[in-house]
Amino acid sequence: MKRTLVVTLLAVALGVAALPAQNPRAGEDAMAKLLFDPQLVLRFAKEISLQPAQRTALVNAMKEAQGDMLDLQLQMAERHEELLKAMEALRVDETAALALVDKVLELEREMKKEQLQLLIRTKNALTREQQDRLRELKKEMDKADELSRTSGRSPGSG
Repeated sequence: MKRTLVVTLLAVALGVAALPAQNPRAGEDAMAKLLFDPQLVLRFAKEISLQPAQRTALVNAMKEAQGDMLDLQLQMAERHEELLKAMEALRVDETAALALVDKVLELEREMKKEQLQLLIRTKNALTREQQDRLRELKKEMDKADELSRTSGRSPGSG
């Protein structure tokens, strides 16, 4: 019971800290329109005429980011366990617990920074024409997803 409460409180604290100051969805949507998921770029490589050098740059950026993010995830898990252990005490050392929360939040910030760096590198690897074409393809994909949600069918099933 205590463990569940601590996990819930930590999740709420981390979730609140991650929210943008204004409407979270608006910031998310604006960022999604400006940047590109590297996996989406690779998925539509042929349609956007992705060059071999661009593909290599993207794959290398993805490999680097994955390695860095794995390290950060492992560190976050360790700090999270330390925080849970601290919360198990009859009387929690507030200063120590908050210091652990600061460490977790700092690691989360680093993770978000790594993710954003990958998205920026992905966009910077593409020409204006490729970016425009990718936006068109993404819109088409979003429309197909919306149609499948409203009709209750999965894309490509009919």
